[in-house]
Amino acid sequence: MTSTRAPEKPAPRAWQRMLSGRRLDLLNPTPMDVEIEDIAHGLSRVARWNGQTTGAWAFSVAQHSVMVEALTVEATPGLSPAWRLAALLHDASEYVVGDMISPFKTAVGYDYRKLEKGLQAAVHLRFGLPADLPADIARKIKRADRQGAYLEATQIAGFSAAEARRLWGAPPKVRIAGPFDAAPQPPDEAKAGFLKRFETLAAAMARR
Repeated sequence: MTSTRAPEKPAPRAWQRMLSGRRLDLLNPTPMDVEIEDIAHGLSRVARWNGQTTGAWAFSVAQHSVMVEALTVEATPGLSPAWRLAALLHDASEYVVGDMISPFKTAVGYDYRKLEKGLQAAVHLRFGLPADLPADIARKIKRADRQGAYLEATQIAGFSAAEARRLWGAPPKVRIAGPFDAAPQPPDEAKAGFLKRFETLAAAMARR
């Protein structure tokens, strides 16, 4: 008797090819498939605030990452190069999944956060960091992340200072210059700035 069972469909593709030639499996990411050039390139082209910002360019996650590392050090000047690198890479998973605004992450729920956490763990392991950061370091970086959101919100995203304070807390006491200036940069400039910080911190880690 001839079987009439339909042939099985192939599993949907869950990997992305990177410009380095790597194929990163989103469901089972490994450190070996993570390259800093791919991260920097991707983050420099991912827009914060869904692109709802002023300026000729989008404000990229790469530029935000440099800001957050600087804010983390501003609050804890003696922080080791490893934890400074963790701050720089705090949104590295977004080179694959993009920058979803917090309300959308909440709506999508646990599965999205699980995917994001797996990607972030692979990035950490690739560059000599623990998959899960110590709680106190994670808190410091999260605080700097919120301060960065305040600076961006009030400089380029149309929020008033009062509204930004309600959403992200008190602003950092910094001069709006250098990494604290949220004026959007062209992608190539944002990528170069991110790579420069990475190379400096990686070299400092290697010396220890």
